[in-house]
Amino acid sequence: MSDPSRELACAVLVVSGKVHGVFFRASAQAEAMRLGLIGEVQNLPDGSVEAIVEGERRAVEEFVSWCRRGPPLAIVEGVEIRWKPPRGEFRTFTIVR
Repeated sequence: MSDPSRELACAVLVVSGKVHGVFFRASAQAEAMRLGLIGEVQNLPDGSVEAIVEGERRAVEEFVSWCRRGPPLAIVEGVEIRWKPPRGEFRTFTIVR
């Protein structure tokens, strides 16, 4: 029987609050790499940050928990999460400029 925490998952997160100019993207990249995740993170024009992460479900859920806090200077007011099937479109975790 397979371990459900090891199944692959993909989440698209939109993090709102004070998340621009506080090293959110760089910190999210470091956290994703630490967890062995792939995907990307970018600032959105409305002041929020979008992250797409793929990897083992346990690691994706841990990343979601990290996003609810963010780096020390961030003030996270909300995290919208949309789960979708992983497509394997990423090779690493990158910051989109």
